[in-house]
Amino acid sequence: MATSSPAATVAPAISATLAPRRSSKLLIGIVIAVGLIAAGGAAAYVFLPRFMGAASTETAKAPMPEKPIFLTLEPLTVNLQSEGRGRFLQIGMALRVRDEQTKAQLVEFMPEVRSRLLLLLSNRAPESVVAPEDKAKLAEEIRKALSTPLAPDTPELGISSVSFNTFVVQ
Repeated sequence: MATSSPAATVAPAISATLAPRRSSKLLIGIVIAVGLIAAGGAAAYVFLPRFMGAASTETAKAPMPEKPIFLTLEPLTVNLQSEGRGRFLQIGMALRVRDEQTKAQLVEFMPEVRSRLLLLLSNRAPESVVAPEDKAKLAEEIRKALSTPLAPDTPELGISSVSFNTFVVQ
């Protein structure tokens, strides 16, 4: 006879209720572990660049370039060498200099600077200053001519470039 005892029916019911508890505890543990890992990853993403990046960005940043120093010259008008009718060049320029001392020296010797420019520019044919390449070549010649010392005991001037702001050939 197969009569079931109350103990026999209780045992499967207890084992059935214990199994979901174990799997739910395991599931809760896994969810908490994944949450902690995600929180740790998010914290590392947010805070680690601030600590690591502070040192690396200071070394990676290039020093700020110094503010350029320019000396703008009054426009010059020069007769050009031409056959027949008279031609002239009206030119205005700015010199980019190395430091304030060079700028002060150029201002002090301005009559000689203008004289050097007039002599250099008056020997030109009108056709030799029209093309952009010719203007770039002329700017370099002016830079070299003005960089030579203005007085016997002075060093070479630090003129890094010549920029034209007026350039008219007629």
